Amino acid sequence: MPASPFQFDNTYARDLPGFAVPWQPATVPAPSLLFFNRDLALELGLDPDVLDGPDGAAIFAGNRVPEGAEPLAQAYAGHQFGGFSPQLGDGRALLLGEVIDRLGRRRDLMLKGSGRTPFSRRGDGKAAVGPMLREVLIGEAMHALGLPTTRALAVAATGETVYRERALPGAVLTRVAASHLRVGTFEFFSARRETDRVRQLADYAIARHDPDLVGTDDRYLGLLRRVAQRQAALVAAWMNVGFIHGVMNTDNVAISGETIDYGPCAFLEAYDPDAVFSSIDHGGRYAYRNQPPVTRWNLARLAGTLLPLIAGEDSQDAMSEATGQATGVIDAFPEWYGGALLTGQRAKLGLQGGDDPSDRALAQDWLTLLQDQRVDFTLGWRRLADAADGDGGPLRALFTDPQAPDAWLARWRVRAGREGNAAVDWKDRAERMRRVNPAVIPRNHRVEEALAAASDHGDLGPFRRLLAAVQRPYDETPEQAAYLEPARAEVTACYRTFCGT
Repeated sequence: MPASPFQFDNTYARDLPGFAVPWQPATVPAPSLLFFNRDLALELGLDPDVLDGPDGAAIFAGNRVPEGAEPLAQAYAGHQFGGFSPQLGDGRALLLGEVIDRLGRRRDLMLKGSGRTPFSRRGDGKAAVGPMLREVLIGEAMHALGLPTTRALAVAATGETVYRERALPGAVLTRVAASHLRVGTFEFFSARRETDRVRQLADYAIARHDPDLVGTDDRYLGLLRRVAQRQAALVAAWMNVGFIHGVMNTDNVAISGETIDYGPCAFLEAYDPDAVFSSIDHGGRYAYRNQPPVTRWNLARLAGTLLPLIAGEDSQDAMSEATGQATGVIDAFPEWYGGALLTGQRAKLGLQGGDDPSDRALAQDWLTLLQDQRVDFTLGWRRLADAADGDGGPLRALFTDPQAPDAWLARWRVRAGREGNAAVDWKDRAERMRRVNPAVIPRNHRVEEALAAASDHGDLGPFRRLLAAVQRPYDETPEQAAYLEPARAEVTACYRTFCGT
């Protein structure tokens, strides 16, 4: 292998000294690749043939730090389930460095599960095979669905045992992200009243993610607005695919607008706005329906850290004006979110016309119908495309009462007929709907089957087959059929996810 298969350009280490702790990954006894993302490697400008083997396994397990990497554990804080933790940080992760991909985008490469760091507290800094492969499955599914997301470049087995509820095989994930800047990163320095460092961090974030704001007079307010708009679009997309993040603490809110940290996440099956799967979310703070208001709450925490920068001077009048400006951004979030949600819902309903005032109620009444009849969220939308194509049987079969959707379907057809085309081609409409309403999601019971086979028996076959299926979410073919079906109701009712730490 050449001296380094990566061309690193590490601005976080270079431009933000004191924002992280230089550290080295722990060595492991027997690294081997369980997963390598060749397509992502090509996107990053890497040679997959160089990395897809024992030499790559040594890098991705942490045994070999490639030339040019500057491993460091980032500092951040976070509001966790509403309570503030002033110091969290990368307790089992290390930022290796940054590369510029083939499209000129700067991307972080981070090891997760690479051993203890100064931020580990009482943790061992390790990760197990199951949670790391979960991150692959969910991240690649989200990418295929078109949602902004971090992605897995590799998972390497370590040949050692980690101990959670029981002994488990160890693994290290290599995660790729637009950056690992979080709301909690700003909170860390704001809580210490280190305003100069908050400014330094904000300037870095602007240069990296919103370079058009560099040098503008209102750049810090602009940063808050951009982050809020990205989060509004992201969470609306989550809601439109039935995704529940599970642990929306401020340290898991990325400034880039990507989905980050696939721990106790899950997808809805029978539509239930109150659905909670995370074993640690006892009060339902991060339930499906709560994701938009929690995001707004998290953004308010970011706004608090930026107030001194928005004000520009330490005076009561300046701070009062800054508070009003920041509050205006936070108060605009519901409108941004609602607009993004409705745009997605219109596409899912096969509507192309303009801003029909009836559309919001039409979409909400469809969801109410799914909820009342306990209809599978993903299949409900998918079979609506079949109804557009003239075959309402598969849709009706999802309902306890097959006539339940009749009145709503009549309203939908009338609304579609108002689009100005007297000869509406419903086959074209159905095809458009099938391009935005997936047939395949990483259903929870399939994910658990795949992870159990890999973790307990060393059998990667179910994982690979499920991965191939979720990477083609809009294909409804015979080989995909097994991945369309929901779990039995009694399985879904008892399903719980765990954070993997």
